[in-house]
Amino acid sequence: MTVGVIGLGLIGGSLARALSEYTAHTVLGFDRDADVVRRAIADGAIGDGAAFDAEAEPDAKARGLIARADVLLVALYPGAAIAAVTRAAGSIRRGALVVDCCGVKQPVCAALEPLSRTYGFTFIGGHPMAGLERFGYDNGRAGLFQGASMILTPADDVPPEQLARAEALFAELGFMRMRRCTPEEHDRMIAYTSQLAHIVSSAYVQSDASLAHIGFSAGSFQDMTRVARLYEPMWVELFLDNPEPLLFELNGLIERLGQFAAAIGAADRERLYALLHAGRVRRERITEEERRSREECAHE
Repeated sequence: MTVGVIGLGLIGGSLARALSEYTAHTVLGFDRDADVVRRAIADGAIGDGAAFDAEAEPDAKARGLIARADVLLVALYPGAAIAAVTRAAGSIRRGALVVDCCGVKQPVCAALEPLSRTYGFTFIGGHPMAGLERFGYDNGRAGLFQGASMILTPADDVPPEQLARAEALFAELGFMRMRRCTPEEHDRMIAYTSQLAHIVSSAYVQSDASLAHIGFSAGSFQDMTRVARLYEPMWVELFLDNPEPLLFELNGLIERLGQFAAAIGAADRERLYALLHAGRVRRERITEEERRSREECAHE
């Protein structure tokens, strides 16, 4: 196939590298920074490419390359992904498959599913569960997705063969697990597993004690603060695109922290023990579920 990647940052650049390294597909690349496109060609990550800014209409070269693609992977922030596909829609070939890689699904799917029906291509919402605390094309790597999960949120009218086509392509790139769900389910879960974790990490590291931690940490500090090295523009957009699920999880955490504070403040040993015990039991249950999931994947 001919696969185009729109947006050559960390995720898009890694997708392009993985496509070139692990598959026989022809890879095309698009980025608003023409220098990134040139470097990706020089690196062998893509065979050809063109500058394409989501805020402007694609030029003739970009439209021509987009029209060649059997599959388009859109690795941009939600607003930019919607804008890019909308601007490119007239050039996308009928029957082509378009998958986005955004960290929220409801606003993207709500905009692009109807558009795909109008123009005759198939759109499937997607989210690769992989990343680093760094960003940009230079930090991408072909092996980023090895063993990772790929979440897909297909609409009810997506042809089964297109869904199978998407899953087969992502399996070629190293994804171990394909998870299908609705956009709503995705956004509820990602509020907890990803967005809340970034907020907690950012809030935790802003203590004045963090500047004097050296020599006082056996690893917990690093674990808690790793994802505080985030890219603010992206995470601001993701948080504000998913407010209700995120606020539900954030307020729940605040309530649970309040229970710990109350128990410590009252020197309530039994209550503090119960809170810690509940956390340990839940973690053990999660560990068992993770073990079962790994075994199931190994047998598939």
